[in-house]
Amino acid sequence: MIELQQAQEIVLSNITQLPITIVPLAECDGLLTATEIKSAESIPPFDNTAVDGFALNFDAVASGKREFEIVGTIAAGDPGDIPLEPSTTVRIMTGAPLPAGADCVLMVEDSKVSDRSGKTYLSFDRTLSKLENVRGTGSDIRKGQLLFPANTQLFPGHLGVLASLGIHELSVFKRPRVGVISTGSELSNDSGPLLPGQIRDSNRPTLMGLVKEVGATPVDLGTVEDDPSKLRESFLQAAATCDVVLSSGGVSVGDFDYTKQILDDLSHGTMSWMQIAIKPAKPFAFGLIGSTPIFGLPGNPVSSAVSFELLARPAIKKMMGHLGVFRTPILAIADADLRRRADDKLHFLRVTAKIESDGRIHVEPQPGQSSHLLYSMSNSNALAIVPNGQGYKVGDEVETLLLRNL
Repeated sequence: MIELQQAQEIVLSNITQLPITIVPLAECDGLLTATEIKSAESIPPFDNTAVDGFALNFDAVASGKREFEIVGTIAAGDPGDIPLEPSTTVRIMTGAPLPAGADCVLMVEDSKVSDRSGKTYLSFDRTLSKLENVRGTGSDIRKGQLLFPANTQLFPGHLGVLASLGIHELSVFKRPRVGVISTGSELSNDSGPLLPGQIRDSNRPTLMGLVKEVGATPVDLGTVEDDPSKLRESFLQAAATCDVVLSSGGVSVGDFDYTKQILDDLSHGTMSWMQIAIKPAKPFAFGLIGSTPIFGLPGNPVSSAVSFELLARPAIKKMMGHLGVFRTPILAIADADLRRRADDKLHFLRVTAKIESDGRIHVEPQPGQSSHLLYSMSNSNALAIVPNGQGYKVGDEVETLLLRNL
């Protein structure tokens, strides 16, 4: 057996970032910037009001003046070309530009409006501060400001900022197309009764969901029975059309199928067939068909998902341009014993993590830890990392990988 870190190094040493491409802004969610992004303009691009009210000259207000003639209205979208005199004001709506001569805004709630001799006047009885209720030019973003460094992953908030600057496409690292294939003549995709010896394919839907979660594009390559010609054709097609291929099944010692010999042949002997000192997910294979990475994940559902988490997910993140590809373990409190026996392996126990009243994250193991128990995986949101030995007792701190936000 080899250590997990060694297996991860074998994989990542053969993974390179995908090419840079130009993508419409609406399709950039989850992608990473290929270059730094600086602002070509200021936001807001002009001084504007944060409230509905009246634009005023601060010096006039500071001198004690409390009545002003209302000479117009400026709505959002208007040019704001109604200059103020020291004795005049304008109605102004939220987001509208301040007119020349104005440097503070009185909220409409503090105003009194009256008509006299055919004119309309504003009066009020409170003091104002300079620039009160004014959003200054560049108060959000300054022209020339560095907004996002290269290798920044873009989320909806980023997209909103870029849209506000008139940016409609970006240079980003390509979103990987990740082909997902399940091998085995025992697999069925039908919803009807199973034939003797058949099982339904659960790995493919699970892996496709995990691929999507990391920000890549899952490609459903279906199931392939244990037939040499069909396996060869499927893997060749997958390698030609996808940036990476995930295959589950056919990597354990003694498996009676053709996956190993087909992948060895297509990879020109570059496939590494590994036994990793972890539980679950000990059997694992990795290699290249041409330049396309091929991951051979275990067939057991839990092993397949854990193998993806520890080995395939970091590789996909590297392809996407991430600089940090591994999850950072956090320390959690064990609310129940995390038992294991010494077997020279690193165990990843499926646990439920939650934040308790003490502000700490606490974990409790799922009742079933065997690698075929898919239901226990669906009820867990974290993996407790339990090194070789007898495990942890209630109250112990344990390193934990959070698989989802709490």
